[in-house]
Amino acid sequence: MTATQERPSEEVEREIGRDRRRKEDQRLITGRTRWTDNLTLPGMLHLAMVRSPFAHAKIVSIDTSAAKAATNVVDVFTGPELGETLGVNINAWPITPEQVTPTHSPMPADRVAFAGEIVAVVVARTAAEARDAAELVDVEYDELPAALDLKSAAADEVLAHPDLGTNKSALWVFDSGEAGTGAPVEDAISKARADGIVIEREYRQQRLIPAFMEPRSVVVDPTGEQYVMYSATQIPHILRFALAATTGVPESKIRVIAPDVGGGFGGKLQTTPEEWIAWAVGRRLGKPVKYTETRSESLVSAHHGRDQWQKLTLAAEKDGTVTGLKVELLADLGAYVAIVGGGVPVLGAFMFNAIYKFPAYHFSVQTVLTNKTWTDAYRGAGRPEATYAIERLMDELAVEVGVDPLEIREKNWIKHEEFPFTTVAGLEYDSGNYEAATARAKEMIGYDELRAEQRRRRESGDPVQLGIGVSTFTEMCGLAPSRVLGQLDYGAGGWEHASVRMLATGKVEVVTGASAHGQGHETAFSQIVADRLGVAFEDVEILHGDTQVAPKGMDTYGSRSLVVGGEALVRAADKVIEKAKPIAAHLLEASADDLEFTGGRFSVRGTDQGMAIGEVALATFAAHNLPDGVEPSLDSDATYDPVAFNFPHGTHLCAMEVDTETGELRMRKYVCCDDIGNIINPLIVSGQVHGGLVQGIAQALWEEAVYDESGTLVSGSFVDYLLPTAADTISFDIDHTTSPSLTNTLGTKGVGEAGTIASTPAVVNAVVDAVRHFGVNDIQMPCTPERVWRAINGAGAGGSTEGAAMPHFGEAEASGTSEGGGAMGNQEQPGTSSTEGAGA
Repeated sequence: MTATQERPSEEVEREIGRDRRRKEDQRLITGRTRWTDNLTLPGMLHLAMVRSPFAHAKIVSIDTSAAKAATNVVDVFTGPELGETLGVNINAWPITPEQVTPTHSPMPADRVAFAGEIVAVVVARTAAEARDAAELVDVEYDELPAALDLKSAAADEVLAHPDLGTNKSALWVFDSGEAGTGAPVEDAISKARADGIVIEREYRQQRLIPAFMEPRSVVVDPTGEQYVMYSATQIPHILRFALAATTGVPESKIRVIAPDVGGGFGGKLQTTPEEWIAWAVGRRLGKPVKYTETRSESLVSAHHGRDQWQKLTLAAEKDGTVTGLKVELLADLGAYVAIVGGGVPVLGAFMFNAIYKFPAYHFSVQTVLTNKTWTDAYRGAGRPEATYAIERLMDELAVEVGVDPLEIREKNWIKHEEFPFTTVAGLEYDSGNYEAATARAKEMIGYDELRAEQRRRRESGDPVQLGIGVSTFTEMCGLAPSRVLGQLDYGAGGWEHASVRMLATGKVEVVTGASAHGQGHETAFSQIVADRLGVAFEDVEILHGDTQVAPKGMDTYGSRSLVVGGEALVRAADKVIEKAKPIAAHLLEASADDLEFTGGRFSVRGTDQGMAIGEVALATFAAHNLPDGVEPSLDSDATYDPVAFNFPHGTHLCAMEVDTETGELRMRKYVCCDDIGNIINPLIVSGQVHGGLVQGIAQALWEEAVYDESGTLVSGSFVDYLLPTAADTISFDIDHTTSPSLTNTLGTKGVGEAGTIASTPAVVNAVVDAVRHFGVNDIQMPCTPERVWRAINGAGAGGSTEGAAMPHFGEAEASGTSEGGGAMGNQEQPGTSSTEGAGA
């Protein structure tokens, strides 16, 4: 080893900003990955769950004798037999001190609260034998009335949990007048009613199912000195803590491993009954056990998302300047308050004001318990719901004023020179440029030309009409800082941890508490560290998803991995450099103050002497010639707690063609220009945006979880739950403007949820825009051809076809009025059974 190696003639190419194919894809696409279901341990047994067919019923008796006698069945357990070892499933975010929270046993002893709830577990030598034996378990139920209709449940007409005495879980309120962030909203509405514009609308956020690629799976190994749980989860660290907190096993005796995880979208941000049952059975038998759900089980019992009624009142001056916004939500929690389920609409509370300068704002949400599958975070978690409502409402305001939808937005949005900007909801947006993103999106789609074509089609009476949908959005990412989360009574922090280990060979091991489930962490994190330390991209190894390898972490959700976890990596890498500096100075016989570090090399200022950080790592490992008092290690840790959320934004534009004779829809073009700050890997970003767009568009056009009048999920397979494929979508045109975040070193913002948040209102706005001249001002999602046709043909009252002979189960249809406006067109389609009144 030499201490005077000359600098290479060419600088190492920067990794940040470079298209890199994902490191992890090599094993994923060649089938060399480790899904939880791929794991086989010696002596492993298999579990099958016995689930209730009823939404609400007393458990009269459970006869397991036939199942126990079946071939290769080891045992059958009920909730009372497993007892306290089952623990409970937790709610980590009680949004008010008064929140009503039913106890969530993984396997209830006396009553089921939703169709699909587990009442017994069969243990057998093989998975097939366990499933066959589960069919032999004889359960006698006494069916009870079920609370299925959200509005009726909010009125306590039928109780989901009779012992609680109410279905109302929590009422959470934010008022800008009381908070001191703005004026009282009622004053703004009163003034607008007298001398301005007031628009009132009610929107439905239908229930959705995350539908991740890999079904949930769990393996529990109790045979060593530690209990080891492998789980297809987004939250191994939180899962470990929850197991310790609810089962009495010391946290030091628990190891949780999330192997390769095939997607989550929030659907694996959960502590599940199946995990707790596998844990209890494994401990009881002292043998490894595995459970992997079927797709039908996943759809019926993995948590669902969205499911809200939204009532909005917007006040504005006659010229369209907004003066106030009032939001009232009913949010369906399902049968239990999930780990952060109650808090999902609270996240949306800070986003209904969006990019607009509302002087007054009031938000309230009533969370409601029903006898349906529990709901929790689904890609965007509260932000898509808020963005949908405000972007639909801004279109309504544009119509009322008689201007283009983009013009009304520009009139009210925060100008780029006004950043940083404190909103009426109390958040400080650090950076942004809505003007630039919108100008680029208009150019990409040919906005003016499309508007001209739209006019020609209307004038000629073309049966195929053209609509242009607009969505200008922002979102808060990062779920931090911890102090703010504490003020919101959130049960965890917003920090993230990272370690950087310099190996003697010059390679680098990076340990992160962020646990990937398809985002490309191993690639993007390698790029960050490679640039920071000046080492080769290929020489960086990312370790994650194992609480023994990565003992500290807050896991992955809410677009936090890069903006929080990436910043922790930067800080740990910088500590490595600082620790290496005195050693390099000693070896180079120079003052540390005279050293510069660039491109992975320490050099003596004004000379050609220098050495690579890999050489310093080897010298540190050997420890033959270190400065006095310096430890022989460059390894460094960092824990980063952000000072604020970060706020990506963008403009999404959609052109839809609507056949007014059949209701058939065709997406002609979709463009978006997102501002996510500095980009680490454009290729990964493109994948995130494209995937997010499809999920948001799917809510607008295809997806809906539907229950019948008895509480059975009738969309319980992909035959009935319409999940789009690539064949159902078009190629999207995406671009970016850049306003670096001011709250982290990398200048990055979140991107994982952006496409989903922005696309839903863009598509629905386009559909409504195409048929608005028929008197339609809303079509309830998903906008199926039948719903579109019915809205057009029943549009005599502002888009409503109320009074049509169609079956209804549950709540009344939405209605909305504006000064001089009419009711919304929301109707049931024939052949659809829905407790949600899902209609056109």
